Amino acid sequence: MIGPKERLSRREGMNLFVKGAKSFSSKEAWTKRQTRPGQHGATPSRMSTYARQLREKQKVKRMYGMKEKQFRTFYAKALRTATNTNQDKGYIFLQLLERRLDNVIYVASLAKSKNAARQLVAHRHVKVNGKRLGSPSAIVNVGDVIEISEKLADLVKADYKGVVIPSWVTPEGNKIVVAALPTRDQIDPSIKESLIVELYSR
Repeated sequence: MIGPKERLSRREGMNLFVKGAKSFSSKEAWTKRQTRPGQHGATPSRMSTYARQLREKQKVKRMYGMKEKQFRTFYAKALRTATNTNQDKGYIFLQLLERRLDNVIYVASLAKSKNAARQLVAHRHVKVNGKRLGSPSAIVNVGDVIEISEKLADLVKADYKGVVIPSWVTPEGNKIVVAALPTRDQIDPSIKESLIVELYSR
């Protein structure tokens, strides 16, 4: 994610927690100024159905730090899985996003931000089941053991209040065990995945 990250929170009208520890402080941009960026940011605007769908997609894409092509690829995978298993495609889509390797490291509080978690993986400081991986978008499965280099674990570990570690991941020192698949109530309730499904179904 390149550019003024906190500005993205103002654009989407909520705290996207893109700045790690700073996102939980009173200095966070959205806390200080809850208006859209730009000259007319304080002026409320009426949105069409399409605009609401687009904004929701942009919000979620930015929450997970993904580019458009990659985001669509994840949705296509969710659509195939949902079709084959007769499950809700919106839920499967969110589940896949939550199971991204970089996101798992972040929600387990073994990185100060999602960007820091991505860098850990991209610089090949992370192993999954003993195998070193370099792809932040790799999907983890139940039973997988994620291990961060011991030399870096204490340096990058999140040490601030505000993050509740979900029960589907179990941190053990510099390791994380994926204990279960995330359920919908363990995923950000502000996300309206039905709007994204409607957008991509147009």
